[in-house]
Amino acid sequence: MRNGADVLLTGLFTWMLGPRGPLVFMALVIGAAVWLIMRDRKGGPVRASTLAAMLGESLLLALVFGLVVGTVTAQVVRPLRALAAGGGLDGNALARLTLSLGAGLYEELLFRVVIVALLANGFRLLFGVSRVAAGIAATVLGALLFSAFHYVGPFGEPLRLESFVFRALAGLAFSGLYLTRGFGITAWTHALYDVAVLL
Repeated sequence: MRNGADVLLTGLFTWMLGPRGPLVFMALVIGAAVWLIMRDRKGGPVRASTLAAMLGESLLLALVFGLVVGTVTAQVVRPLRALAAGGGLDGNALARLTLSLGAGLYEELLFRVVIVALLANGFRLLFGVSRVAAGIAATVLGALLFSAFHYVGPFGEPLRLESFVFRALAGLAFSGLYLTRGFGITAWTHALYDVAVLL
């Protein structure tokens, strides 16, 4: 069992670099994470209290996001049905936990850091719009792509309006969180929300 964004990203590196592709990809992810930590530590050491505060904030945000996005979805698409239906995920608790944590990292990396940034820059270059307009357009299109991504491929879910709207709204919320709080909080919030739902 693998997360779709993980398959897409490592598959791209495998296509480009052969069997060493996934190893190179993981080294780049770890290297980028270390670089971001060093860049953002503001001259001081990384403290356990800061990491604990980030974890606590992400846990609270995961609960709030689940409630708010679920409520908004219920208001947009009545009645809210079968979000959790459809068989669920196979596998033991450890496999589901791993998949949940991976979704937070890989989906946020792919959809917020890569796709939204590429779309925003593309809108600015192609249409000459302002940074804010390009960011809004990229966020909306990125949220729709994020939602649609869950329905493609051999392991995709059957398309349901309720789950599509829910995920599109979640994509908007995660993009807003990414823009205001950064990648770490967004990835942990996504992962912890998925852990709560899947376990």
